This record gives sequence, C-alpha cells and structure tokens, in this order.
Amino acid sequence: MIQAPTKPFALAVDPTRPPPGLERAVYAIGNFDGVHLGHAAVIARTRALAAERGTPAAVLTFEPHPADYFAGRPVVFRLTPLPIKARIFQSFGLTGAAALTFDAALAGLTAEEFVDQALMTRLSVGAVVVGWDFHFGKARGGTPDFLVRAGQRRGFAVEVVPKVETPIDGRAEIVSSSTIRRALERGDVELAARGLGRNYLVAGTVVRGQKLGRELGVPTANLALEPTNRLAFGVYAVRAAVGGKSHGAVASFGVRPTVNPGAPILEVHLFDFSGDLYGQQMEVEFLARLREERKFGSLDALKAAMADDMAKARAIVAARKLGDSGQII
Repeated sequence: MIQAPTKPFALAVDPTRPPPGLERAVYAIGNFDGVHLGHAAVIARTRALAAERGTPAAVLTFEPHPADYFAGRPVVFRLTPLPIKARIFQSFGLTGAAALTFDAALAGLTAEEFVDQALMTRLSVGAVVVGWDFHFGKARGGTPDFLVRAGQRRGFAVEVVPKVETPIDGRAEIVSSSTIRRALERGDVELAARGLGRNYLVAGTVVRGQKLGRELGVPTANLALEPTNRLAFGVYAVRAAVGGKSHGAVASFGVRPTVNPGAPILEVHLFDFSGDLYGQQMEVEFLARLREERKFGSLDALKAAMADDMAKARAIVAARKLGDSGQII
C-alpha cells in the first residue's frame, strides 16, 4: 500500500497565484499517470534540487488526462486518478502539488504562453524538472530544449531527466505509462509492478452486489472500477485495505459468466474477516494473477475452482510480507 505521509501536503487545484508555501518552488512537471519509476526519477531530482536551493519541492500535473479532453469523453485507462496520484506525491515527501484543469483555454496556449501564464504568473516557479520526452503547449510545440531556453530568458532553472529503463524479458525497455497499461491489459500485474515500482492499486467504495458470493460460501466486497479500466478479467491474489487495516484476499474481476453475467465488477474476498463493508472505502493491491475468468459447467465446479484460488492466493500473500515490492519508498 502507499506509505503514510510524514509531513503536511498542499494540493492546489487551478491556482491563479502561487499556492501558500510553494512560492518559488522547484516543480516537477508532467501528467504522471502511474507515478512510475520514470516519474519517480523526475521527482527524486526535483527533491534534490529543491534541497540544494533551500526551497519547497512540488509537482505540476493536469486533469483530466489530455487524451480524454481531446476525445470529449474518458478514453484513457488511468493508472492513478488524481486522489491516488496526490497521495503518492505526498508519500515521496513533496511539499505539495498543483493540478491545472486541462480545458480549451489550457490546450490553446502556445508553449511561450504556457511558460508566461502557468509557470510564471500562476506558480512563480523557481526551477522546473521534466522528463526527456516532455512536450507541452498547443500542438505539443514545447520541448525540453525550448523549456531550457525559456528558463534562461525568464530566470528559472530547468533540468531534464534522461529516460529510465527496466529489464523486461532479458532486454531493457523504457518505463512508460503505456507499457504498464499493456501489461495490465494482459493481466501481468507483476510486470506492471516492476515498471511502477510498487504493486498496481485501485480504490473505490464498496457497493451492494447480488450476494452470489455469500450464497457460494465466499462473501465478497464489490467495487465498480472505472469503465475505462482495462485490467484483464481473471482471478488475482491481492491485499485489501479498509478501515486502516490490510487483509490478504483473493479477487475476481470480470462479468461472472457462470452465475449471472453482467457489467464488469471487482469482487474481493477478505481472508479471515467478517463484518459489513458496504459504503466503506477500500484499496486493492494486486500481487499476482492466478487464472483467467472462465465459465464453469456447474456450481460445484465453480466452488472447487474458488477453493483452489483461495489456497493459492493465501500462499502468495503469505510469501509476500507487507512492504515487499508494494511499498513506495
């Protein structure tokens, strides 16, 4: 799960002037969906530069995702919606974050106008740190080189962090949100975790289901994920956090083809737990995929498979002590 924060954190949405406590801050700039290892490198350099300068360290990000704005509807499989993203930023020890609404006004700014209006007027940045592939402004006209030159003219420092690679199948591959999404679409949550630097996590409110799990002797807490979530259907070993406590669990994501097909839903069975979870907030951290979702010929066959799933999930949870690969350090 996400590490508990160690100091206060300010999240400013659409600030028109520098947020209190973030004056002349060093800002990491980007969309940061996933806050993966590449993003972590940018944030680490932001913190280091801020420490050198004796100023706050912060992040500038954008909501909704630009691709959603240009499509006119949600289309992106988001790895970290803003509330989770903000908590991850806080866990890295940043002082705060600014989130600008990506709308027609922001999308229409040229690169020079973005520097003038967003970075200088609204944030009064002291320095900025970006990734090697960062583009901004109308038609993506702004590049890292452009930003370096703009900083020289306007009096703020700019640093560009080189690409970050991770070994995948014996070769080095650039860490990106797209590669992590593709891994999740295949159900490879362990590969996704290597790119993220922590286990993939979803969060939501427990909703009422059809109580089919209870009838089968395996009561579940149900979460409706975003319609754009394209995690592969299947059964997973997970940890679930609710009420400040973490529990080993097994989860099924899909349309329940054996009993009553319907809209995709995440069903989570917490081990050795009893109680009413309806309406509570739950976080689910994916450790491993056990199998694909499939239709069984009978309820007895389904029950047998569920028993096998629970045994395998218990073993995986037990083997991965809390903090292993899932913690953000």
